[in-house]
Amino acid sequence: MKFGDYATLCSQVPSYTWCNLFYRQVLQNDPSLLTGLSANPATAPVGVNPECGIPLVNTGGSLGNIANTIACGLSFFVVVALIVFCNRRKAAVGRSEIRIFFGFYLLTLIFQILTNGSVIQQGTKGLVIVTAIHAALVATLFWTLLANGIVATQIVEDGALSSLIPFAIISIFFFVATTYIALDVALLFNDTFGPSNPQEALNSIPLFVLTSIWPGAAALIYFGMMLYVVIGVLSEIKAVWYYVISVVLFVLSQLDYFLLSKVICRGASMKVDGSFIATLLETAAVVFLYFGWRGITEADWDDDYYPS
Repeated sequence: MKFGDYATLCSQVPSYTWCNLFYRQVLQNDPSLLTGLSANPATAPVGVNPECGIPLVNTGGSLGNIANTIACGLSFFVVVALIVFCNRRKAAVGRSEIRIFFGFYLLTLIFQILTNGSVIQQGTKGLVIVTAIHAALVATLFWTLLANGIVATQIVEDGALSSLIPFAIISIFFFVATTYIALDVALLFNDTFGPSNPQEALNSIPLFVLTSIWPGAAALIYFGMMLYVVIGVLSEIKAVWYYVISVVLFVLSQLDYFLLSKVICRGASMKVDGSFIATLLETAAVVFLYFGWRGITEADWDDDYYPS
């Protein structure tokens, strides 16, 4: 297994979203490689030759990834509430930037229902397009997270054009670049980002960097920045625990997704997998991130590190 290979992930991790792109690639280049659960696109679950996966909706009574769909729906309303709470804190530092972050997370929840909910047939252009947009939203989401950390350090002035214009330009760059790369992996516009060589490796280093390495790195840098602000500058221990809990929840969500999802899938006879637990944990992490942001933008700090 080489850096950027998705073969193991697509076979061992149920509902691994980016496998939708490789399913289309294999279907075009060498459909004989699609075996087992992936052999028939009309019933295939998310993944490429997965050992366990939730069949396409209406296949043998399948409801698709119904548990994760419900988790995304519940999370949607939680995040809407967070945005409303942010709107009420009119003088809070970084209010515009954190609302944008919540907005992107909200969009990823919607697209997650479509991309790993087993509601769109594998190999179709429609699934490829929504998966590519989903990948772009994830990459951009973590840029907006990092940007919130930069704003918290007051390197740039929050809410001002000097902050929002670079914020928007870099967001557009991440979105456009990731969308193009993801589409090229699946539809093979040229040979720049595909096909995999060998085909069964399902390799794409740029996609792997943008959807796996970059999110982890951005989250780690953001956490470091917030520790600096909360402990090093504000000396406020209470607020730091919100960020610590947020990180722990995020890590647990990834452990569940990558290590327990197949176990749950097998135990539930391919009716659900661990993706719904991961979604709930990720949303809980976002909620505690909000609590942390609220804690460092209380009135007590406004006249000190955060001047009005």
